[in-house]
Amino acid sequence: MVRVKTKEQTETKSKPETALARPWNVIVHDDPVTLMGYVTRVFMQVFGYDESKARKLMMEVHKTGRSIVWTGGREQAETYVQKLQAHHLLTTLELVDA
Repeated sequence: MVRVKTKEQTETKSKPETALARPWNVIVHDDPVTLMGYVTRVFMQVFGYDESKARKLMMEVHKTGRSIVWTGGREQAETYVQKLQAHHLLTTLELVDA
């Protein structure tokens, strides 16, 4: 009786795939009620923007009907949406296109 030893090795090579999560946009929409000065102050308070940047974003909301006021991670974006909605601004969250 002959015994044959076989040694099988299975090598699995895999490339680690790490993908960054896509960012989210916080969007403020125009409404016929909220005063422009109020919107500017809210942007300054919530995001810490200087008056010039806050006013620029507010004017974009006023003129085009919406403005992307912040872009970043989903959790922080959701927090900003909640804060803006607490100030009665029409706000939505949208996944940035790839």
